Amino acid sequence: MNLETFDALPVAAALGELQSCCNAPRWAAVVAAGRPYGSVEALLAAADDALTDEDLDPAMAAHPRIGDRTATGRSQREQSAVAAAADAVLDALAAGNREYEARFGHVYLVCASGRSAADLLATLRSRLDNDPATERKVALGELAAINRIRLRGSFA
Repeated sequence: MNLETFDALPVAAALGELQSCCNAPRWAAVVAAGRPYGSVEALLAAADDALTDEDLDPAMAAHPRIGDRTATGRSQREQSAVAAAADAVLDALAAGNREYEARFGHVYLVCASGRSAADLLATLRSRLDNDPATERKVALGELAAINRIRLRGSFA
C-alpha cells in the first residue's frame, strides 16, 4: 500500500496496518491520529516520536525469539540470515534467549535485518551485562529501528 492510500484509510484500517508493523495499540493510535503524513519521512518521524516505554511490552510480546524456526511473515524475513546458521550457533542463541528472558523477563528484541546469527548472538551476550533500565532503553531503540524498516517497507 502506498502512503497516500494509508493516509486516507478509515481509522480502524489504519490501526490494523500500523499494528501489523508494531503490535503496540497506544503507539498505533497516536500514529494513526497524526495522519495525513504526505511523506514516508514524516510518517517515520511521527512513529519515532510516538514510541514510548509503554509500547515496549505489547510489542515484545508479539515478536518471536531470535533464531526461532517457527517465525513467520516479516519476522521470518528479517531473521533470514539466522536461518542459515550452523546448529551450534542456533543452539547458543536458544540458550542465550533463555538466559536473557530469565534476566529481563521479556524476549530479546533486536533489529535482525541483514545481520548474521553470530552477530546477533554476540549482541545478545553483550546486552546481558546491561541493568534492566538500560536494557529497556536499548530494546526501545531496537523497536524503533524495526518499526522504521517495516513502515518503510509497507508504505514506500
